[in-house]
Amino acid sequence: MSLDDLHLNLRNLTSDDYPQLKTLMDRVYDDIGGAWPKLTIDKLISEFPDGQIVIEDDETIVGVALTALVDYDEFSNPHKYDDLIGKRETILNDPDGDAMYGLDVLIDPAYRGYRLGRRLYEARKELCRSMNLRAILAGGRIPNYHQYADELSPTEYIDKVSRKEIHDPILSFQLANDFQVKRLLRKYLPEDEKSQGFATLLEWNNILYEPAERVLETRPTQVRVGAVQWQMREFASVEAVLQQVEYFVDALSGYQSDFAVFPELFNAPLMGLQDRAAQQDQLAAIRYLAGFTEQFKTELSRMAVSYNINIVAGSMIEVGKDERLYNVSYLCHRDGTLESQSKLHITPQERRDWVIEGGDELRVFETDAGRVGIQICYDVEFPELSRLLADQDMDILFVPFWTDTKNGYLRVRHCAQARAIENECYVVLCGSVGNVPSIRNLDIQYAQSSVFSPSDFAFPHDAVLSETTPNTEMIMFSDLDLTRLTVVRAEGSVTNLKDRRQDLFDVRWRDWSWKSGGRQEDN
Repeated sequence: MSLDDLHLNLRNLTSDDYPQLKTLMDRVYDDIGGAWPKLTIDKLISEFPDGQIVIEDDETIVGVALTALVDYDEFSNPHKYDDLIGKRETILNDPDGDAMYGLDVLIDPAYRGYRLGRRLYEARKELCRSMNLRAILAGGRIPNYHQYADELSPTEYIDKVSRKEIHDPILSFQLANDFQVKRLLRKYLPEDEKSQGFATLLEWNNILYEPAERVLETRPTQVRVGAVQWQMREFASVEAVLQQVEYFVDALSGYQSDFAVFPELFNAPLMGLQDRAAQQDQLAAIRYLAGFTEQFKTELSRMAVSYNINIVAGSMIEVGKDERLYNVSYLCHRDGTLESQSKLHITPQERRDWVIEGGDELRVFETDAGRVGIQICYDVEFPELSRLLADQDMDILFVPFWTDTKNGYLRVRHCAQARAIENECYVVLCGSVGNVPSIRNLDIQYAQSSVFSPSDFAFPHDAVLSETTPNTEMIMFSDLDLTRLTVVRAEGSVTNLKDRRQDLFDVRWRDWSWKSGGRQEDN
């Protein structure tokens, strides 16, 4: 048959199709009894019309998928085919079922080789997702088993099929369509002599399933992020800096952003309120800057609530309880909650000139728009941190940074993009620009703020969702689809997180509670 002669159409089965359906089922299922009675098919169409799917070629049915609704807890456990059958050979379709059960998939032998079975399976999966059902279950025959029954047990046969050492026309096809063998079913269809009564219980898990009781609590799957590529400049007062911050928060909120992101140490120009001579003592200058942090935290929290936007407040210098200095990012939730993440890895310049200390805690933050992590600039160059956050189901990683040269910027950028690919998450990179020779350490800045995604078909070809013009003050928006992360982690071209060889290695966070009298352990 020539491809030019094909005119394929996928649609739902109707009662008028029964004569064609019977002919096809009698031909394909000649070894197990042939077609269902018309009463059975009509009742199934009446009770679950969307689940009965056909492929036709010029109005001739050449492929069929028949499906029923069932209770997952009942049919994900051992059962027989007869458990699906009621009186007069009717299918026991459960209108309140939370899973689909694949009854039959059959293709006209003349049309095999065109992957029509895959089309039917994909249509079933899409229906399962659209109905928010838990899974697709199926009892899969193993028709080639009779050829190996004298030398292999059913489980050994299934194992060899899964390793592609043996081909089984049904099981091999189901495994190729992302179904997993959950268990062996005995006496599933006793009249199936080729399978010797055995079958596999197969399951395709709907990774997007949300239980009904959680639907109202489900967080948004579409998240808008706004980032401020902030220009370092001279300010006459702390109020002038806060006025500029509020201007951007107002603008981002006006575009219904869920997050407003600022760069690392964005309020550093306040060191310029001292004269140049006072700035020469860099340790004193950075402690002077730390004196404004509490005021900024209070004001940014107010803005988050007033403008209904979560604010990732770049980072600021904080004097810890131990009187040491820390570089800290603040997450100001729009519900008024304030949380923080310290920079863990301190650059040589920060240690040398400002005597900054590294923090000792790392966490994922639960927000109303996804689970997020924060890594300040240099921290993103250490992949172990992002992997620990990914293990806590992080969706978005925010990286506020401050770099002076392009090579420094590219170091941060390339590492950030690698983190997005390795951990199958979004990464938002936000930096500062501008030249301020009158303020020490603010002479030059280089930045091109960006949003990175995993690298797969659901995302841009270069895995860059958005980016700014280099070295120009501006705001940047990007809409992030969290559902795509769920799909790529489970069904992507590659699945980095899922495929890790954790039998060979792992990454753990060390517990330093022994410092305060506890015992050191590895978590």
